[in-house]
Amino acid sequence: MDAPHAKLDTKKKIYQYIADQGIVSKIDLLSYFTITTSTMNRLLDDLLADGLIQESGRGSSTGGRKPILYEINPHYGYIIGLEISRFYSSLGLYDMQLNAKSLVRWRMDEDMTPEKFVAHTAGQIRALLKDHDLTQDRIISIGIGAVGPLDRARNMILKPLHFRAQGWSDVPICRLIEEACGIPAILDNGANTALIGEHWALRQEQLQHMLYVHAGVSLRSAMMSHGRIIHGSVDMEGSIGQMIIQRDGPRLQDTGNFGALEAFVSVPALEKQAQSHVDLRGANYDSLLRELSKSNPIVQELFLEAARNLGIGLANLINSFHPETVILGGALISSHERFYSAAIETAIANTYYHPEYSPIFSKGALKEDAVATGAALLAREHFTF
Repeated sequence: MDAPHAKLDTKKKIYQYIADQGIVSKIDLLSYFTITTSTMNRLLDDLLADGLIQESGRGSSTGGRKPILYEINPHYGYIIGLEISRFYSSLGLYDMQLNAKSLVRWRMDEDMTPEKFVAHTAGQIRALLKDHDLTQDRIISIGIGAVGPLDRARNMILKPLHFRAQGWSDVPICRLIEEACGIPAILDNGANTALIGEHWALRQEQLQHMLYVHAGVSLRSAMMSHGRIIHGSVDMEGSIGQMIIQRDGPRLQDTGNFGALEAFVSVPALEKQAQSHVDLRGANYDSLLRELSKSNPIVQELFLEAARNLGIGLANLINSFHPETVILGGALISSHERFYSAAIETAIANTYYHPEYSPIFSKGALKEDAVATGAALLAREHFTF
């Protein structure tokens, strides 16, 4: 790497480190980066002159002068996080420190084709810019967290299942968003961006190994090791749903595995199971939630059995990856507190080496905003200057 590119690369790493830590001193930076004090001074001066970082007061003295503290400039620009999901999608406007300025959410109904989705998203962005008196050139990038499977190299949504609207196959989503909004976009799957967002929200805990599982229309998961998302050779975020928990058991889709987890734990699976009961024929998820709130014993048992099966799937993942923290999200997790607790109880009962090894379970700090926030963080990490 030539000298100008090496300098720019180091500046970017310093900026990202400050962004990740929040507020740092020069001593903090020198202890992390193997560069001289004079080089660090020049790079910090460059970042200050460019408006990328700013001084944030002074730290505690260790005998000499109080050190200057630095943070990234929250108003250097703004970033957008976009969630594309099956039930709801959401969009958030954030400053560079990931402070949410506005969040909007909308239902993904039968009319929300990719074309209408892109037009709606562009309209929401224009409205947010107007609300905050911002011009388009103030937006650095759009991060997108989407339902998979994806082709991240080509920034495409491939052939996801269970969208209510038609047309969600082989969608060049980044190109469409960029053409409609005039803002560069970057794509990852929603489970990954949710975990990125939760890891950032819990950054003070310095977690290194985390598991995220979303249980809703489908089952989606993401894993982080040593603070970094694990990407496989292909991007198939719904693969957890194909985990076999009962040999020769039922299958949900014509192409799915027999005895796969999705056949026992998913919104379509619950609807299918409920409709086998005379009193629940024609039931959909919304009506099942109403019956659950009325303590309908048949519906209660359906949800509890699904929760126990989810716990088996969680135990399999925990025994394979050994995370410190397991974050659970999705429509089923939020359906009832007993669903959440039953899934955890089953997972713990089947975790190897318990109680010596016992991960922490959580619904996360960001909850329904995790995907959009993590997508915005993804956009900031890929911000170039």
